[in-house]
Amino acid sequence: MELEERILFEDNHLIVVSKKAGELVQGDHTGDVTLADFVKEYLKKKYNKTGAVYLGIVHRLDRPTSGVVVFARTSKALSRLNEQFKKRIPKKTYWALVDKTFPQQKGSLTHWMTRNNQQNKSKAHSKEVPNSKKALLHYTKIQDFDRYSLIEIELETGRHHQIRAQLSALGFPIQGDLKYGAKRSNTDGSISLHAQKLELEHPVKKERIVFISIPKGLGLWKSVLSDLK
Repeated sequence: MELEERILFEDNHLIVVSKKAGELVQGDHTGDVTLADFVKEYLKKKYNKTGAVYLGIVHRLDRPTSGVVVFARTSKALSRLNEQFKKRIPKKTYWALVDKTFPQQKGSLTHWMTRNNQQNKSKAHSKEVPNSKKALLHYTKIQDFDRYSLIEIELETGRHHQIRAQLSALGFPIQGDLKYGAKRSNTDGSISLHAQKLELEHPVKKERIVFISIPKGLGLWKSVLSDLK
């Protein structure tokens, strides 16, 4: 799918894109082309820019995760959005597929997270431990399917691999997430976690805006979305 088809919003201050699973938001040790690179190239062509294109990275999604990503098109927008995220003003909503035996319809999870940088992995502890940070999320079961349950998650905090580690600690790793205990990988290497909605304040217009991304019909999402009531 071309980038143009994945743009959810664009103005002089922001560009919002639906990230594909497997894409990097920004560069890492692999040297792979990133979503930011694609967006810069798109802006360069669309507006016939001859020099470097400014693009500020506001937040990130894990590589195997898909969904809404916001980029800033000006330094002013970037600084104001950074301040919003620092103050936890944006509201983040995710969809996750877990085993259908997921027990509860609605609830909250509180853990204390520690991070292993060498393994690029986090652990969710039931009690506070040294060098841990509190993590809180709220979940609602949307629907059960033949083998899976679709869970909607609202984040209160934004810890490294938070949703993945907290659901794993509950005994329900996200489908395809081998790093956090899933039994099988997804055929495309993704995990079934999607940043479905992001609500924030426009950095210049000051109005509340909402961006929504629906998972495209690939892998497990294809069958789930076709059956979603």
